Amino acid sequence: MLLKKTGFPQDEEFVLCTVTGVNPHSVFCTLDEYGGRTGMIHISEVAPGRIRNIREFVQEGKKVVCKVLQVNKEKGHIDLSLRRVNEGQKRTKLNQIKQEQLAEKIIEYAAKQLGESTLTLYNKLSEKLVPQFGTIFAGFEQASQDKLNLETVVDKKIAKLLIDAVKQRIKPPEVKIGGDLKLTSYAPNGVQEIKDALSLATKTGIKVRYMGAGTYHFDVIAEDYKEAEKILRDAVDPVLEYAKKHDLASEWVRKED
Repeated sequence: MLLKKTGFPQDEEFVLCTVTGVNPHSVFCTLDEYGGRTGMIHISEVAPGRIRNIREFVQEGKKVVCKVLQVNKEKGHIDLSLRRVNEGQKRTKLNQIKQEQLAEKIIEYAAKQLGESTLTLYNKLSEKLVPQFGTIFAGFEQASQDKLNLETVVDKKIAKLLIDAVKQRIKPPEVKIGGDLKLTSYAPNGVQEIKDALSLATKTGIKVRYMGAGTYHFDVIAEDYKEAEKILRDAVDPVLEYAKKHDLASEWVRKED
């Protein structure tokens, strides 16, 4: 992994570590992103509850995601915790690492085509993209959506190679949300009224699927949750208003897809 951060990690930061030593009451790790700086996990921070055999939880060479508890820059000590990292936080961190590794592979490909050093090209991109976007991958993600012109970062020949590879390998981010809407009418023209109500949603472009028993599932795919929630609300609210005015029984249940 080419990604190397300078200095020390921040308190409460999540870091990828490699276990280098396991003692009866502590574990020593190198912080992969910080040039191999060493951190320590006290046995009380390995797992909740009483630990009889620390090696049941960690072994030398194992990759683990830890939370930084405290940093003493003067002594060079970094206290870490394994037990304070939940599964969601672990997945997020590992996903970030995978994203950076993908960015590095794209850079490696471009460097090989150009006959240039991978590290040289990586450093050139890192210098421009990291201060602005936080990571090289985040910059590439912007380029994949045509929100960043890589010719402002590197020369035209390199930019073309990179953008072709970026668009092939990095797809725009998307989130999917939805919910179930139940509509019931006992009026003689109830079927038509339900169709009219649902048409208010479908004309917004939202996907509506009939699930049976008067229930309709609404699906929204967007770049982020804020946009997705707005699209869903703009589709559902008019249907609920229509149902209220036309005496349709309605029940909306938000679902996490």
